[in-house]
Amino acid sequence: MATDKNTVRRLLDEAGRTYASEAGIRLTNSPSPLYRLLVLSVLLSTRIRADIAVAAARELAKAGCTTARRTLGTTWQQRVDALGRAHYVRYDESTATALGEGARLLLDEYRGDLRRLREEADGKASGIRKLLQKTPRLGPVGADIFCREAQLVWPELRPYLDRRTLKGARSLGLPGTPERLAGLVDEGDLARLSAALVRVTLDDAIAERVKAGRDA
Repeated sequence: MATDKNTVRRLLDEAGRTYASEAGIRLTNSPSPLYRLLVLSVLLSTRIRADIAVAAARELAKAGCTTARRTLGTTWQQRVDALGRAHYVRYDESTATALGEGARLLLDEYRGDLRRLREEADGKASGIRKLLQKTPRLGPVGADIFCREAQLVWPELRPYLDRRTLKGARSLGLPGTPERLAGLVDEGDLARLSAALVRVTLDDAIAERVKAGRDA
C-alpha cells in the first residue's frame, strides 16, 4: 500500500492535471463551466491529439462558445475558424455543425443547463452517462471523458475510474479496481488521478518517469 501511494504521488506530480484545467475551465457546478467541459469532451473524443483538442476548446471559448445559448449566437464559420486556429482541421467543419446541434439539443431539453440532465439521471452515474450520449459526436468515449472530469463537482460519479484509467493503473502496477485505486487519494484528487492515468496510456515516457522516481 505504501508503495502504491508513493507511485500515485509521483504520478500526480508528473501528470495530475485535469483536461478541464488545461483548457482554462475552472470547473464548478454551474452552467457555463459544465457546458465548456461538454464541448471539451466532444473535442477530445475524436482521433486527434489531446493538446490540439484542448487548444480548440480555448479558441472556441474565446469565440464566445461558453454556454449553449452563446454558441448558437456564433455562426458556423466562426466555429470553424476557431477550430482552425487550434489546428483542429481534420474535423473542423463536422465538429462546428455538431456543436451547433448539441447546443440546440441542450437548450431544448435542459434549458442550456447540464444540472437538469443530472437531475433527470436521479443521482445515478449510469444515467448521467447514458443521457450525455444524446449529445452529437460525443458517444461513449466522450461521455467517459466528461464523467472522469465532472466527478470533481458531481459526487455521485465518484469514483469514475473506467477501463481506460484502469489500463493506465495496470501499466504502473497499481490496483486494478476503481475502489482500491480510489482509496489511494483524497476524493478531491480523483479527477486528477483519472486524467493522469489516461495520460499514461497515451505516453509511455510518463510511466517510465513515474517508475524511475518511485524506485529512486
